[in-house]
Amino acid sequence: MVKAAFPRSIESSCTEIDVVASQIEAFLAGDDISFSLEIARLDICSEFQQKVLRAEHGIPCGHVSTYQRIAKQVGKPSGARAVGTALAKNPFPLLIPCHRAIRSDRTLGGYQGGLRMKQALLEMEGIFLNDKGRVITERVFY
Repeated sequence: MVKAAFPRSIESSCTEIDVVASQIEAFLAGDDISFSLEIARLDICSEFQQKVLRAEHGIPCGHVSTYQRIAKQVGKPSGARAVGTALAKNPFPLLIPCHRAIRSDRTLGGYQGGLRMKQALLEMEGIFLNDKGRVITERVFY
């Protein structure tokens, strides 16, 4: 498709891109992958968003945390909504798995890719919802 649109283009890549692409494929296949933050341009984010994204990155696969717990973790105990906003603007949604943040009532909250995608990613990690749409797990981080 790219070749058709740009017939004189030359196929190329680099080691860093190849590694990330392989990790993304493994992640989407269900492997427990933790992406390095070294490849993420966190400098394009505000200081607060960087703190939130780092905290979110620290949540292990198969665990969730709440916007409120993350807010406390980053030193803004009344900042659950601000955490939600920072995650909604996450420029690195697979590298920093913001699908692991849920509401304090254990409902999903929001997600850039839509709630069906958030639920699918959580289920891929062994986290399921009950018939009322609440996360069923005791693996809560922070």
